[in-house]
Amino acid sequence: MRIADFIGIGLALSALAAGAARAADAPGLAVTIYNQNRALVDDVRRMAIAQGRQRLELKDVSAAIEPETVTLEAPGVSIVEQNFDFDLLTPQKMMEKAVGHQVQIVRTNPGNGAQVTETATVLSANQGVILKIGDRVEVLRDDGVPTRVIFDGVPQDLRAQPTLSVTVDSDHAGDRLVDLSYLTTGLAWRADYVALFDEPDGKLDLQGWYTLTNTSGTPFVDAAIDLVAGDVGIGGDVASHRRRPILAPAPARGMVQAGDERHTGPGEALGDVYIYRLPERTTVAQNQTKQVSFLDARGVEAHKVYRWSAAALVNADEPSHVQSVIAFANQGARGLGASLPAGTIRVYQKDARGQSTFVGEAQIDHTPQGSELAITIGEAFDVTVKPTLVSSQQLSPTHQLVSMRYALHNAKDTPVTVELRQGGLYTRTSVVRRESLPGRQIDAYTRGWSVPVPADGDLVLTADFDIGA
Repeated sequence: MRIADFIGIGLALSALAAGAARAADAPGLAVTIYNQNRALVDDVRRMAIAQGRQRLELKDVSAAIEPETVTLEAPGVSIVEQNFDFDLLTPQKMMEKAVGHQVQIVRTNPGNGAQVTETATVLSANQGVILKIGDRVEVLRDDGVPTRVIFDGVPQDLRAQPTLSVTVDSDHAGDRLVDLSYLTTGLAWRADYVALFDEPDGKLDLQGWYTLTNTSGTPFVDAAIDLVAGDVGIGGDVASHRRRPILAPAPARGMVQAGDERHTGPGEALGDVYIYRLPERTTVAQNQTKQVSFLDARGVEAHKVYRWSAAALVNADEPSHVQSVIAFANQGARGLGASLPAGTIRVYQKDARGQSTFVGEAQIDHTPQGSELAITIGEAFDVTVKPTLVSSQQLSPTHQLVSMRYALHNAKDTPVTVELRQGGLYTRTSVVRRESLPGRQIDAYTRGWSVPVPADGDLVLTADFDIGA
């Protein structure tokens, strides 16, 4: 995607968040953060601009700004030139800028406190500072003697903070709103979920958090923030979003209770992406990770599933453990019904003492309302499956008969049902000739069975496949 396309899309996505500030004729900051560790900053400032050509300095821009993406708009103002000054004021930079110039070196005798000041010329500041003092050359080193360096002033090209300087030509003088927008790296977001699973009651409490991280070198203060989930496109939906009223109300934060059919979720669909809007302005400081709650669902219907899958017809020497899966539906009738951004779900269960214990975590993709979720949290060490290829008869290069045997063992003191899935079957040319339990076709390549295994017991499933029939 071209940078210009990306900027146009980002401006469309942030239009609602920044629009209220513009419409109220007041400054405002809006940030649209994408999944790709990239963000669009739309910064509206009120500035005093004189008539004619002049240089404007805009501080507090991101230190990770992409200068080629900067756009600046103001009534009656045309842009002549723009520069991004990212050489920040540090002791090392001050020494580098002083090369070839004189500084004052002040040393303090730690024994009697006497100070000695000498004039020195900085010869080099590369991997250390080399000075010429009178007729001698020495290295400025940290040897325990209190030493400080006095400079005549701060070089003009060093900034205390990242600064964007723009040369403009204005057709009149006066205060006006200046709209600055640019892309930057160093801003990222993800979704994190905490689930408390009540297995006996078949219920799940789910909390969702937007986790924002700022390593851009600049704080973003009192910003309206939009989070974009999915790959950004440049189709007609984005163009139509640009034409929407800029004062359209933002959706409310997704706080739901079981059975609440009115909740539509925190995400706003736009073409092939979802926009998640923080409910109120917030500040994300530099080198800060901030979490904002967006979901608190109680009593979601859920159940545990034991699952075992094989991608091909194989013979195993040893039994393998089944996966422990928590399944629930992203539906309002089941207690959730909110579009869920991709992220990590961490699952807890209460033990016999009533204390919550971490039992596993899993990643989920962007999940629209109405979808089924299956969260694999680990392996069940006391439930196993051992597949055995009993026989294989090759009738032709493309046709064979295969007999499989699956030995299931349950060491638990309660019965379990294992969802057993056998892949590697090309159903267009394959037939299940015989199976000891009725199965179902999961997809074009996979056969599935729900296998009940008694407490502290075993069960054997057999199936014959005519592959290439």
